[in-house]
Amino acid sequence: MKKISAYIIAYNQESKIEDAVKSVLWADEIVLVDSHSEDRTAEIASGLGARVVQVEFKGFGDLRNQAVAACSHEWIFSLDSDERCTPEARDEILQVINSDNPKDAYYMPRRNYFMGRWIRFSGYYPDYRQPQLFRKGALVYRQDEVHEGFDLTTGTKPDYLKNAIWQVPFEKFAERLQKVQRYSDLGAVKLNSRGVTAGMGKALSHALWAFFHTWIIKGGILDGWAGFMIALGNFEEIFYKYAKLHEKIANWKYLRTERITRR
Repeated sequence: MKKISAYIIAYNQESKIEDAVKSVLWADEIVLVDSHSEDRTAEIASGLGARVVQVEFKGFGDLRNQAVAACSHEWIFSLDSDERCTPEARDEILQVINSDNPKDAYYMPRRNYFMGRWIRFSGYYPDYRQPQLFRKGALVYRQDEVHEGFDLTTGTKPDYLKNAIWQVPFEKFAERLQKVQRYSDLGAVKLNSRGVTAGMGKALSHALWAFFHTWIIKGGILDGWAGFMIALGNFEEIFYKYAKLHEKIANWKYLRTERITRR
């Protein structure tokens, strides 16, 4: 039987980390890659048997590469703290890695649960994000701050598994707003590093397209309230990403006030 490491990346996810770790207790090794959480994330994961590795956050690409480096076994299963493996996905993973000629990397479908319902459209299902099962050494993440790309060092192409894992991205609307802030910050840094310029027209047009693409083309309208909130969140993230890029480039000066005293 071939051995597999499951790594989980997390930051301040004490309300979700228990479910994530419990869903991969079948793995030969569980590695929590934590970026110095200020809550009980690391404590909870360690109590369930995970090995905790602290990594300073320098972008998601770097974080994932360090997570891979911390894994000990031939096969790696990548999981975020808001994701859960399922028994069906577990069985398929174990069957694949122990087969005669497995591929080097596999995409896995994700089913998203948001606002008390399973999301069927909005680009959230099957939601193939990036390969989540791969051989160690076969996949390297690009050094992107957010929405990190990847390269297969073997020159092959990823295959697809059939059974989905679950994702519970947001417990409350406040989490969606927090993600908009964090991802737009990182997105602005990423654009700036690539020499992209930004103005109001570009910010608005890209944001409107993101909303239209999610709400209409991806069928978010069929997901009701949840679909609208997903589309709106995509609009906000894209708009603020370009607005923050413009702020960074413009380097506005803060208005200071001289001391005003009584004559």
